[in-house]
Amino acid sequence: MSQPKLKLIPAVLALIMAAGAHAQTAVTVNGQPIAQATVDAVAASVAQQSGRPATPELKDQVKKELILRAVVVQQAEKDGIDKRKDVEQEIQAQRENILINTLFGEYLKKHPVTDAQVKAKYDEFVKSFGTTEYEAEHILVPTEKEAKDIIAQLKKGAKFSELAKKDSKDTGSAANGGQLGWSTPANYVPPFAAALAKLKPGQYTTTPVQTQFGWHVIKLEKTRPAKPPTLDQLKPQIAQELQRETVQKYQQQLLAAAKITQ
Repeated sequence: MSQPKLKLIPAVLALIMAAGAHAQTAVTVNGQPIAQATVDAVAASVAQQSGRPATPELKDQVKKELILRAVVVQQAEKDGIDKRKDVEQEIQAQRENILINTLFGEYLKKHPVTDAQVKAKYDEFVKSFGTTEYEAEHILVPTEKEAKDIIAQLKKGAKFSELAKKDSKDTGSAANGGQLGWSTPANYVPPFAAALAKLKPGQYTTTPVQTQFGWHVIKLEKTRPAKPPTLDQLKPQIAQELQRETVQKYQQQLLAAAKITQ
């Protein structure tokens, strides 16, 4: 059975409550004040997430939720739950998560990803994307002998799609006759991409191609000029990746400066 959750309390509540601890009191619960600033901040957060205005009715609903939360927490503390070792460990883990996330957030504010960085990353992507897309099919089998048998059958006139449905171990494409759809060589492992690029439309590999997945027989159906996604389409994804890289570098700096003994 899942545990009941208070609906209107965002994850940042602990930080908001701490910030408003000495502000004007909205309500007191068993001697514990809840600041009006806390009610306002939580209501604003809920309004932003839900897309509705922070009306007096919403603030009243938030206040009721905060009162309920305070009552439940007080009872848990009265029962000594906060002193249990497993609970203390979980509280400590949550505290560490808040500190880590806040630290990284502050670092990214001071070291924001620039448009120039995004453009440079996009240019790298376009260069690796290639100029040609390939519509390919393949048959994947565990051994070279099986792949050679497939090729022998193709030379005798067997249909590629039928052999793929019958023999290919790639369950994702076998049902569709081995079809992989349109893609650029960069999306395939190097041996597969190299073999595919050498084929002309209608041709298949007459020598089995080995990758870490097994042995492939590859057929090229068509080619067309590659059209990479635009910068605007990829900008959010690229910015997120650059932020991850920035945080990773910062972590390495912190590790390098730390004195660690074992």
